[in-house]
Amino acid sequence: MIRWSVSALFFVNGMLIGSWAPRIPVLMDRLDITEARAGLIVLALGLGSLCVMPVFGAMVARAGSARAVRLAAWLAAPSMIWISVAPTYWSVAAAVALFGGLAGGMDVAMNANAVAVERARGRAIMSSCHGFWSLGAFAGAGAGGWVIQQFGEVFHGVAVAAVFALVLLWAQGRLVQDAPAPDAPRAPLRLPRSPLPWLLGVIALTAMIPEGAILDWAAVYLQREMGASIALAGWGFAACAATMAVMRFLGDGLRRQFGAVTTLRASTGVAMAGLALAGLSATPGPAIAGFALAGIGIANMVPIAFSAAGNVPGLAAGMGLSVVTMMGYSGILLAPGSIGFLAERIGLGVIYTGLAALLLIPLALSHLARTADFDPQGG
Repeated sequence: MIRWSVSALFFVNGMLIGSWAPRIPVLMDRLDITEARAGLIVLALGLGSLCVMPVFGAMVARAGSARAVRLAAWLAAPSMIWISVAPTYWSVAAAVALFGGLAGGMDVAMNANAVAVERARGRAIMSSCHGFWSLGAFAGAGAGGWVIQQFGEVFHGVAVAAVFALVLLWAQGRLVQDAPAPDAPRAPLRLPRSPLPWLLGVIALTAMIPEGAILDWAAVYLQREMGASIALAGWGFAACAATMAVMRFLGDGLRRQFGAVTTLRASTGVAMAGLALAGLSATPGPAIAGFALAGIGIANMVPIAFSAAGNVPGLAAGMGLSVVTMMGYSGILLAPGSIGFLAERIGLGVIYTGLAALLLIPLALSHLARTADFDPQGG
């Protein structure tokens, strides 16, 4: 049951993030702003998350992940409502920053709880947990555009909060309890000195920049540069999230069969092809297909980096994981903010093509992922 409860948290967190994707062009129309000013709002989401994530990371270390994830999740549940009712540009930016902070804090805590479940069960579950996140993101992005178009922003925000709360009510009492004993020695909260976790963080960073670019800008790309409707535009990220979900459920088996390094290299090549197809397309159909192909490739790059960081020899799993998480999520949360400024000058198609070239970095560093090949039963 603890396996399914933590998976449910990944699902609703993904649903919340996915629900954000079709809102960006809607906010641009409601506030009458350009891509550059929308980029500042996206940047606020990233800054909020990076400011709050260390707070919940410390809470996990001191009080356990179950307590931290419950707090973050309940505070994050009504985020779409706040964004819907914020009347001005700066109030929307503040609401988005708060949303990013709480969703990011929940992300840190639920990944830590997944690690605790792996230890309790003696088997790896990280890739499939991220598969449930992608499944939730697919549901949030795919349905979100249609719901907004049919019923409006506020109804959409209330619907997301209701589904989130119902799942959380079921899951919160079934989480693995990993709070340290009252008399347990407290490990110092310091960053690792070994370069390996930081280089693995670079892999996560460069893998999550394209994911963030698709999350935040695919709908804008499809609507504003290709003339797609809001309902169709939401399927840019939804297609990516759907293929990511499928591949993440297959990810643990693929890694066992082919090894982490080979799986990472093949994944990177597929992601590069998908981003190039999306960037070079002239109509919505091929672009959405490109985003779907990119999702197949991106899917297991981050879980492999997380597993590798959690199994660096001589380093506590939590310390390596914290570095990779922070670096990775800075890619998905901060980089897309700058894309808005570039989009006004060179267009999103050029940006997606350029992101394909960016993935040459994790391809060059892929040999470092060999620490992800471990025997959970023996570890």
